[in-house]
Amino acid sequence: MAKTIAITNQKGGVGKTTTSVNLAAALGNMNKKVLLIDLDPQGNSTSGVGIDKTNVEKSVYDVIMHEAKASEALVDTNFKNLIIMPASIDLAGVDIQLAKLEKGREQMLKKQLEQVDSYFDYIIIDCPPSLGVLNTNALSAADSVIIPVQCEYYALEGLTQLLGTIRAVQQRHNKNLKIEGVVLTMMDPRTRLGLEVSQEVRKYFKEKVYKTMIPRNVKLSEAPGMGLPINEYDPTSKGSIAYLSLAKEVKMTNEKTK
Repeated sequence: MAKTIAITNQKGGVGKTTTSVNLAAALGNMNKKVLLIDLDPQGNSTSGVGIDKTNVEKSVYDVIMHEAKASEALVDTNFKNLIIMPASIDLAGVDIQLAKLEKGREQMLKKQLEQVDSYFDYIIIDCPPSLGVLNTNALSAADSVIIPVQCEYYALEGLTQLLGTIRAVQQRHNKNLKIEGVVLTMMDPRTRLGLEVSQEVRKYFKEKVYKTMIPRNVKLSEAPGMGLPINEYDPTSKGSIAYLSLAKEVKMTNEKTK
């Protein structure tokens, strides 16, 4: 059985896709079999691992709408132990289509993933920057949630709404869902702001905040444009070292709870 982790924050630009792609790739490099699911209509995780999102035969959209089996939408990447379930532009309208269903619309992804989760050690879901039906599908299918929080003013703004959504999913669809952790992203330790935000987030989430902080790093920004995870684009960069460290924390936490 795979450990399924949703990477979510309804705020855009916090490093959600960067974390999804690079955590998945780092876990794959650690000899874990990983499925990365791109649930964001923008498809940035898909292109971030070198897959042309305009040339995908079966996507996560087809899986959610039960027009294809999960196994039919798995695409190999060029990276160790990493497979992706890609996004397509069709995802943009899925909320409207699912809204027409009277029952079970929040469980569409979960039911499909049950067919493939025995093949993987980890399933990482890159969630859309919203709190709609797609996000609820991800939370219903997940064992836990990682929340990326950018080190900026108002870092905690909007998180109350996200935590409310998580609680609602726990009550209605997935009682075992938990917060896996909070990862601080775009950290600049040279600035007072970065340190203040770090302290504020740790005060709020306490031991749930990972020790690893993801730095602001030019190489991290460049890697998606090349269709490469950071550990392939520049394995010696600060960004690569940070995501390897985060993957070790995630792996260690899950080994302790087994």
